[in-house]
Amino acid sequence: MKRYIGNKVLLALLVVATLASCSKNSRTHSELTGWRFNDPTYGGFAANTNYEGQKVPPGMVLIEGGTFTMGSVQDDVMFDWNTTPTRQQVRSFFMDEAEVTNLEYLFYLQYLEKVYPPADDNYRKIYQSALPDTLVWRDALGFNELLTETYLRHPSYSDYPVVGVSWLQATEYCKWRTDRVNEKILMDKGVLKSLFDMDSVSVEGKNRFDTETYLANPNLLFDGNEDIYGRGLPDYTQSSKKSKKDRKAAKSDDIAEADVDAADDQDNSRKSRKRSKKSDQGFTGRHVKTSDGILNPRFRLPTEAEWEYAAKALIENREYNTIRGRKKYAWNGRYTRDQSKRRAGDQLANFKQGKGDYSGLAGWSNDGADITQKVKSYDPNAYGLYDMSGNVAEWVADVYRPIVDNEANDFNYFRGNVFKKPLINEEGKVVVVDYNNVEFDTLDNGKIVPKDLPGSIKYVPITKRDAFMRPNYEKADNRAINDGDVASTKKYYLDEEEMEGEGSKPRMYNSPQIPRQIGESGLIIQQYDTKKRNTLISDQTRVYKGGSWRDREYWLDPAQRRYLPEYMATNYIGFRCATDKLGAMSIKRRRKHPQP
Repeated sequence: MKRYIGNKVLLALLVVATLASCSKNSRTHSELTGWRFNDPTYGGFAANTNYEGQKVPPGMVLIEGGTFTMGSVQDDVMFDWNTTPTRQQVRSFFMDEAEVTNLEYLFYLQYLEKVYPPADDNYRKIYQSALPDTLVWRDALGFNELLTETYLRHPSYSDYPVVGVSWLQATEYCKWRTDRVNEKILMDKGVLKSLFDMDSVSVEGKNRFDTETYLANPNLLFDGNEDIYGRGLPDYTQSSKKSKKDRKAAKSDDIAEADVDAADDQDNSRKSRKRSKKSDQGFTGRHVKTSDGILNPRFRLPTEAEWEYAAKALIENREYNTIRGRKKYAWNGRYTRDQSKRRAGDQLANFKQGKGDYSGLAGWSNDGADITQKVKSYDPNAYGLYDMSGNVAEWVADVYRPIVDNEANDFNYFRGNVFKKPLINEEGKVVVVDYNNVEFDTLDNGKIVPKDLPGSIKYVPITKRDAFMRPNYEKADNRAINDGDVASTKKYYLDEEEMEGEGSKPRMYNSPQIPRQIGESGLIIQQYDTKKRNTLISDQTRVYKGGSWRDREYWLDPAQRRYLPEYMATNYIGFRCATDKLGAMSIKRRRKHPQP
């Protein structure tokens, strides 16, 4: 019996060892061809065989994706009819623990001020376009003037969420954050030197690190100056050429191949030590690519579906593969007050509790703030996210429409796609924006903003030729698809370029008709009037979610949605960033099913 158990254990160990060996071998060579990766003998084709998975970006938490009911699951007392429940699937993603604070945004402003000095007329508008609107604190019948001077820059409010930031400004911050995070990753790897600590280069204008420009062609940064680079990743292709040359010389001298390999190893190790000591020998190795899995995916605003899914945090109500009950807030329960014995009666979020009541009585039932409050002042939700209800509302990426088109797409829903491609010049090279070709746009409120920052790749919308015969999309701008574009009107069979004249173009929400009588016959026809109407619902209208310090309890429900033009800012809307989770949905193993 003991021998039988021993044999069984030995067999299990052999199976585990075999599987481990197979797993290891599959990461060192191509299973379909037998060629080895990262081997000079086989051409030096590179593969990251030691990839351990995506790291959690700084300041973020993982939101494991899944299915949920998007929209209002409680009584809609406002009868907005824009929160109709729909079933959606959300992919896993990373999200900031808390809103972007004044301190973090000031760091962004300082960077822009240093790289695009406002004293230079070429860059003056770039810095000004990023400044938050501090005048949002003013009120015609309120005394808040001091907040316009102190809220953004005074250290007393450093850890408070930044406000006065428009959707456009928040989007630009996300792009900038992508470059700074990846710049630090390359600096830590030794690939990129500390640009601000070099006497031979000046970080100004287009001469800065840009992630997309680097991945497109590292020589596009700083006009091809290799002094900004230290040492690259191992280049097995160059090692292959050198190895062949050494072996040829070895054969002519009748030296054994094994001795040559040993000599090569010693020579390579000796030279690598010299390179680490001397930084003036130029760039060695190869540059980082997307396939290396080293750089972080770009940061962005979360989509509406992602934000609502993360705020609801239904994971705490999960029982096996079902959800118990319905959640009204980011926390579990039907009330806004704490039910625990230690803090019974305290508010669970920062919001307006009634007419003229923004904080409650002093010392009792106080939410701790009359305006905004320091981030992370309240307990996080089940995903580890702070202030998903209250404090400030938050921008999300979506263009607003009164409905969420569940019939069109129930997987990672998002309205607002404008598909673009890099601009290629006559020489076949990617165009990088500099102060000579930077373009500015004048917003409806008169502010001037750059379309692209110097140093970044210039993108243009895709053409019909790019989308020809594609089954998944037909054009570049899809913001108004199924609700406002030509295809959603009675002239769906026409092409947009064939629509001539103002009366023929889609009128979207500006489409009332008036009766008109023709001649003595009394024939009455319906005709569009020529009046221009203003509506906030357009392709430039963006969604913001969550309640704020000046909102009543109703808006704390994550399902509620409001909208505002993308160029406007308020004293109660902030933002936080998100980024994609690559690979598996979760970094943990799947839960085992309980045994009956």
